[in-house]
Amino acid sequence: MSLIEGDPDNIRLLNHALELGINFFDTADLYQKGNNEIILGKAFRRKREEVIIASKVGNQWRPDGSGWDWNPRKEYILAAIDKSLRRLQTDYIDLYQLHGGTIEDPVDETIEAFELLQKLGKIRYYGISSIRPNVIRSYAERSNIISVMMQYSLLDRRPEETCFSLLQNKKIAILARGTIAQGLLTGKTPKPYLNYTEIEVKAAAEGIASLTDKRRSRAQTAIHFVLQQDVISSAVVGMKNMEQLKEAVQTISTELLEKNEIEFLQNLLRANYYKEHR
Repeated sequence: MSLIEGDPDNIRLLNHALELGINFFDTADLYQKGNNEIILGKAFRRKREEVIIASKVGNQWRPDGSGWDWNPRKEYILAAIDKSLRRLQTDYIDLYQLHGGTIEDPVDETIEAFELLQKLGKIRYYGISSIRPNVIRSYAERSNIISVMMQYSLLDRRPEETCFSLLQNKKIAILARGTIAQGLLTGKTPKPYLNYTEIEVKAAAEGIASLTDKRRSRAQTAIHFVLQQDVISSAVVGMKNMEQLKEAVQTISTELLEKNEIEFLQNLLRANYYKEHR
């Protein structure tokens, strides 16, 4: 999602990521009206077996391009997959995810669509991308999802309350996005974020900075905080340039946070909770 549309370096960036050991790439038909999938398809059309491609469905662009509407219906999902496959230049998607969800959705019909795509060989696995506990709970109990992508960082610990334990018990992987909280943990000017005040956001950023030295950068510290939670399977990190790519990749060779350092960060702020969609 972070790739800049029209940037001629995008394909080189993606290929260099693969060379450095990144093999999981997440996109969606929504991003750049499908052009994000096209970029990914061009980059890996001759390296398909080397990468794990994840995409998403459910947000349907209006014909005039003015915006999109939520559509989790079976008929739409079965039609959308073929368009994504063409853009990605592949005959299967490794992980196909419902891009959102509400408790009012026809969940069983949506599940039927993903199960059928799996039987047809168009997808290997399916999951959802959602931050809503009631939606996550519904799919965890009624479907064969293997993953849930959700926002999680030092400034968004809402999943800890109920989602982490539920998904861990169900052996469903958690893919964490938003690990640096829009850059607020890595140097951007503090501002209110979720239910945290500007002062609280500043305190979190200063806490991250205090654990940053020659061992690791602020971004790497923030990523470690996420990855060192036992329930997290992967941190899905956005990148726009080579510098961001290298910093992210180098995280795996930097020192882990000590237990007392994780506790220090956790104690900086009161943990926040979901007030809606419970």
